[in-house]
This record gives sequence, structure tokens and C-alpha cells, in this order.
Amino acid sequence: MAKRRIHVPHVTLAQADRPGAGEEFGPRNHSIVVIGASAGGVEALKQVVSDFPAELRAAVFVVLHVGPASYLPEILDRIGPLPTYKAINGATFTVGNIYVAPPGFHLLLHDNHMMLRRGPRENLARPAIDPLFRSAALSYGAQVIGVLLSGALSDGTAGLRAVRAVGGITVLQHPNDALVPDMVQNALRYVEIDHCAPAAELGSLLATLVAEPAGETFPAPAAMRLEAAIATQEHSTMKEEDRLGELSVFTCPECHGPLWEIEDGDMIRYRCHTGHAFTSDAIMDAQSAEADEILWSLLRAHQQRAEFTRRMADREKAKDRPEIATQLRDRAKEYQADAEVIEHILESRRVR
Repeated sequence: MAKRRIHVPHVTLAQADRPGAGEEFGPRNHSIVVIGASAGGVEALKQVVSDFPAELRAAVFVVLHVGPASYLPEILDRIGPLPTYKAINGATFTVGNIYVAPPGFHLLLHDNHMMLRRGPRENLARPAIDPLFRSAALSYGAQVIGVLLSGALSDGTAGLRAVRAVGGITVLQHPNDALVPDMVQNALRYVEIDHCAPAAELGSLLATLVAEPAGETFPAPAAMRLEAAIATQEHSTMKEEDRLGELSVFTCPECHGPLWEIEDGDMIRYRCHTGHAFTSDAIMDAQSAEADEILWSLLRAHQQRAEFTRRMADREKAKDRPEIATQLRDRAKEYQADAEVIEHILESRRVR
């Protein structure tokens, strides 16, 4: 039997918040749910979505760190009662639907519609979680529920801080329940969390929270607005007067420009002048990857130099020039020794 979908068609959030005939105007509910996940997050997402009620009075937006292709909208559409769609640039959204960020684009919310932007990567990802959470917080304030699920590194922590700063609700998958707990553990360290529960409990929890009246929306900090503008590509480069922190001694792993160090509460983050953004552990991960690339390039160069010099030595020996051949063979041994040192370094990095 085909699954019967029950949702509110063609109703925008603004319309959903208006009172009907004879109704008294009351507080708005938590009508925006933003969910971020990365490694290990698909199973958690499936659990949450399958437990949503068909009459959920909220629009749900999902960012999952993905490669060049994603079938997440089809997966979530089959498993839960709410229709799930790939987010479309410029499209309006309605309550009772789920929207998924497509590969290669940040998903942002503004004025009852979605924006897709190929802005600077954040925490080595596009789509990234922080831009979605930040844009939702700016546009919808206390109506937002931010949810962070399983994943590596720390994307989503700054976004949850933004949700919390304007009066929204913060929700985490419990670290003991997460396949990869890094993201939620980092959020627990730096964000005041309202609810932390296993994925099996999050769907019903979110349904309860959505039905509750939203509280007061607090003014958004200027820095949050600037970072949101970077994601929407309103700022192609960061001007001196717009800088978000102090100039650091580090360079951007993406474009090699200088990085500004941002103190976000107890958390330290970084942005470059073109807008690439990193948490501290994302910087370390990127630097590690860059170091590996350099080492592999050096290994290849030394191996090639050793082989090339050995061949030159063979030619000199064939021409009955033994002294030159000996010199070249000695040099080849030095290059080979250098290559073995680099191999040892790479091997030690692999076993950590």
C-alpha cells in the first residue's frame, strides 16, 4: 500500500503564523528546524525523520557533508511521513516538508525562501552546517531549533552558538549514541545545550518542541550578520574595517591568505580575507592533509632523482668513465636515503 502523506500544502510560515477567523493572536511556535550531520549521520537522520509526526508544524532543513552526488532526499522521503525535497535556489518553503542541501552549495534561509550559494567552504565543507544555522538564526530568531547529529571535527558548533544567541533551542544527539561523536562532543564543550538525547528519541522530542511557543528573540551580534553575508557572497573579500578578529600568524589552508583569529566565547575560530572559515580542529586537519601532500610530493621527487641519477651512472660506466659513475651512484644513494626518511615519516603518520 502506498504511503499516505499528511501535510499542510501551500502554506508559508508567515501564513501558518497568522490567526484564523475567531482566533486570538498568540506566540509563534518553533517553526524552523535545522539539522546538521556528517560522518555516521545518515542512520541518525533516518531515525529522526522516521519518528516525525505527519502533522509536524515546522519546515525542516538538513545539511549533510556529502561528496559530488547525494541521494539523501530520496532516502529520507521513503523512510518518513514528511515529503522530502532537494533544496532549490529562490524557492519558498512550507511547513510539513523537509529540504536537503544539494552537493556543492551552502543552504541558507531568508525571508521565507531558500538560497543556494557557492560561497567559501567552512570547516572544509560545502554545504556546511554553520552557514545554514547562522542564516536561520538571523531570519527566524527564537523560532529556530538547531539539531546536531553524528559527525567528525566541529562544524555546527558555531552555528548552534548563533541559534542560542538569538533565543533558539539547541539539541544534540547524545555522544554515546553517535557513530562519530566529535561534532556533538565539541558542541557540548562550547555551547549551552537545551536537550541531548539518542537519535531514537529525537523525532518525538522535536515534535514536542515544535508545538511549544517560541520565546523572545534577542538581537543578533554584528559579527554574526557579517559571517552570514560572507556565506551569501555579499562580501567577495573581507575589508579591514569588517575584520572579525585579530590577524594571526597562520595562513589559510584553502587559499594561503592570512587568517584572522576569532574569539567566539571560549571557542577559537579562523577566517581568511576571502571568507574560508575553520574551527581549530578543522585547521589542524587541513594542515595535516597539506603536510601529507607535501611529504608525498617530496618522496616522489627524491625517488625520481635517485632513479635518474642511477641511470646517468650506468651511462657513464658504459662510456668507461668510472669516476663520474661512482660520484653519480653516491649521489643516488643520498637521494634514496632521503626518500627512505620521508617514507618513515609517512609510515609513522599512518599508524597514529
